[in-house]
Amino acid sequence: MNNEKSQFPSPEHHSLTRLSRVKEAVLTILLGQIRRPVGTIMRKLLYPKMFGWLGKSVYIQTGCEFIGASCIEIGNNVKILRDVRLNACEKNSKIRICSNVCLDRGVDINVVPHEGNCHIEIGEGTHISPYTCLAGPGNIKIGKKCLIASYVGIYANNHNFADPSRYIWNQGVTRKGIVIEDDCWLGAGVKVLDGVTIGQGSVIGAGAVVTKDIPPYSVAVGVPAKVIQKRNSNSENSEKVPLL
Repeated sequence: MNNEKSQFPSPEHHSLTRLSRVKEAVLTILLGQIRRPVGTIMRKLLYPKMFGWLGKSVYIQTGCEFIGASCIEIGNNVKILRDVRLNACEKNSKIRICSNVCLDRGVDINVVPHEGNCHIEIGEGTHISPYTCLAGPGNIKIGKKCLIASYVGIYANNHNFADPSRYIWNQGVTRKGIVIEDDCWLGAGVKVLDGVTIGQGSVIGAGAVVTKDIPPYSVAVGVPAKVIQKRNSNSENSEKVPLL
């Protein structure tokens, strides 16, 4: 990751007023609705001035929404397809999309307003499929060359609910953060809950709910997700793990 990060500017704290956030949101929505070829030209001219960092050969389709664009960093050769929404509205928060990432249609990445800050990073060469949701306010770090299938939910937060006399909404949230290491594959509809680390090279079966850490090179399925197999270089000799 060190080479990737070097292309981005040094970290800065951004202070966004509500008015500036509204202006950014309106402008990016309007720009996103203008079709080619005029829209392409206008986006190439205006987007570099709005984002915290915008790399080379970035492809952004129509209908995308960027809130807090000055807190969003996008590397080289990134593809952002229709109806993607990136919300970095909270001051001192950041969304970083590293080089060669693809955000497919309808992907939603939201730092979620909260005291403190939230950093969400998508590693180089990762593909996130349609209608997947990433939400703070805990930090989320996805490594390089990951495959995230459609309708996956990665939620770095948890509501407090111990007091039945108060609305859950008023009891606050906890946030621990989520790490998905390099070369992981999450199947369709997987849910990853706060505080989890998924080890390098792991595979999570479709529909699984990951509530605990997954060791590297594991295959995990079910609700809650359990490791059923360990990967190795010879798939025929992969180690089977008994379900307890």
